[in-house]
Amino acid sequence: MALDFVTSQEIIVEARRNLSQNVWDYLTGGAESETTMRRNRFGLDSLAFRPRVLVDVSDLDASTTFLGHRLRIPVMLAPIGSLQSFTPEGGVTVAKAAEEFGTINFVSSVTQPSLEETAAAGRNPKIFQLYVQGDMTWVEALLGRVKKAGYQALCLTVDTAYYGRRERQMMDRWLPPSRRQTGYEHRAALTWETMDAIKKISGLPFILKGVATAEDAALAVKHGVSAVYVSNHGGRQLDHGRATIEMLPEVVDAVGGRAEIVLDGGITRGSDVVKALALGARAVAIGKLQGWGLGAAGQAGLLRVLELLESEIKTTMGLLGATRIDQLKPAYVCKSQPVAAAHEMSAFPHMPGGRIL
Repeated sequence: MALDFVTSQEIIVEARRNLSQNVWDYLTGGAESETTMRRNRFGLDSLAFRPRVLVDVSDLDASTTFLGHRLRIPVMLAPIGSLQSFTPEGGVTVAKAAEEFGTINFVSSVTQPSLEETAAAGRNPKIFQLYVQGDMTWVEALLGRVKKAGYQALCLTVDTAYYGRRERQMMDRWLPPSRRQTGYEHRAALTWETMDAIKKISGLPFILKGVATAEDAALAVKHGVSAVYVSNHGGRQLDHGRATIEMLPEVVDAVGGRAEIVLDGGITRGSDVVKALALGARAVAIGKLQGWGLGAAGQAGLLRVLELLESEIKTTMGLLGATRIDQLKPAYVCKSQPVAAAHEMSAFPHMPGGRIL
């Protein structure tokens, strides 16, 4: 039972038992040498905390808001293609878990079931994530459905002009359902002008996902985005990229408070969430950890992932001497040396054999 899980590590072990090798490699792997994926973890491990003592932390609140919507904790559910590979009901299961816990789920345009079914599965706010797979007529028709279904914002992903060389998948000779679709020529042709047109058609709060530099963050704000989503696609697209937590400070400076900032990439612990918030993120999103929860026990597994993150976040805040999310500032963290080699499981030192492949 999901309630028996007392650590995320146990959830990951159970997910490995349940998922096929193909699906496991799709979820857990990265591109080429997996350097970007490892750097996500290395970047988080390269930050240490600077706690303050003799602070009354008896009344602690880990809630926040994103685009005006309340989050029980500053953790949202990142868009994942092919959710149906981890749990039969796919996006419906995620929506139900998000509603039950009290957070936002991003709904990928390349997952199942339909965007309408997923929207109807829970009353919580949902954000539609768009992969452009057709011309502007196609975009307009799809976004008409998105608005009719009641999505609260639109998220455009812009770091997939080409599909990353994910060698675990390649050696399996397997592609996820989302990869079997067409339309990459349209993603490869995206420009800032295209983004402006999509933003105008949507008429919704607009999030730009895949920002990795101060230059693009500044352009995003200039083009009127509501939120900048710092991401390297979990290390699954461009190899030898920087860790997202390393990108964050320059993005925060470039945005200058003119848009909210969300980050993903290697977030597997509550302490990771706190580090990102201290450096200026409004909230984070989880991908791999979301998939592991679903693979372990469906809706109950994902709910337990969020509950464990909540416990870890609150414990970390209390021991740091912070009682509210808005108190988390850069002064709470500093650079430090990691104590172990970075990989996708290195946040879990008690994993059997060190890693699960």
